[in-house]
Amino acid sequence: MHADARQQQLVKLATWASILTAIFLIILKTWAWQTTASVSLLASLLDSLMDAAASIINFFAVRYAMIPADEDHRFGHGKAEALAGLAQAGLIGLSVIWLFVQSIDRILNPQAIVHTDIGIAIMLVSIVATAALVLGQRYVVERTQSNAVAADSLHYLSDLLMNASVIVALLLSVWGWQGADAWLAIVIGFYVLHSAWEIGIQSMHLLLDRELEEADRTLISNSVLQHEGVLGMHDLRTRQSGYTKFAQLHLELPDSMPLIEAHAIADAVEASIMNAIPNAEVIVHLDPISVVPNEDHAMMDRVVSIDTGEQEH
Repeated sequence: MHADARQQQLVKLATWASILTAIFLIILKTWAWQTTASVSLLASLLDSLMDAAASIINFFAVRYAMIPADEDHRFGHGKAEALAGLAQAGLIGLSVIWLFVQSIDRILNPQAIVHTDIGIAIMLVSIVATAALVLGQRYVVERTQSNAVAADSLHYLSDLLMNASVIVALLLSVWGWQGADAWLAIVIGFYVLHSAWEIGIQSMHLLLDRELEEADRTLISNSVLQHEGVLGMHDLRTRQSGYTKFAQLHLELPDSMPLIEAHAIADAVEASIMNAIPNAEVIVHLDPISVVPNEDHAMMDRVVSIDTGEQEH
């Protein structure tokens, strides 16, 4: 199977696993909440409902993002994943507002928690199921760089802390700290809001074509400068859409170099970058070295190959 096809299959499996896990947890937590009347458990249930909604959004978004480039979308449909991330952040924010309302009501109108043993058992099962999902999602993200799966994994990672907090709240209620349940639900709510903020910011970076991480840019520069005949490079621009990373740069070559040789070096440079960064799409513009000083260096990130192997920016 082709590498891209394997990656797409992994992302699809991750979205299915996310949906099925969320549905399983919703069923368990609904029963546990109705049995215990715990507002912190209600917070966890609400979060699972949002997980299911976000996972369904991801399910359709990643499939749309996998549609090959066409005449109307020459760079593909990968940004659908970033849109899904923004939708997740919005859903999480709305759910936390509702959680705050329920928690404040419980503080003003205290209610005893019952059957805490059932609640604790359910939350332990939730922790095991969620941890298994997060491990699977991390495996997929490492191999696909999927923004939607990464955002989903971040949310489920916060669920692990939430589930552990619910257990603490149930134990405190057994020991006579009934008010701790509602206050802990509020603390959980602020933590989930923080997760939503991170998901939203990451999605915005992708939608606004933020540059790749410095490690990737350095990897690109090193891949370019290793080729014999390359005098330097400038105007490196990068971005990411879905799990495809885009890079374009100006390659500085000797004035006297024949076009056929320059073309061969450009092809080799592109191959080196794509080998160093999987799923990369690269555009190389050729510049005779004599025209480089005439270009607008105020807008350029210039790297020059020198004998010592050092780089200047």
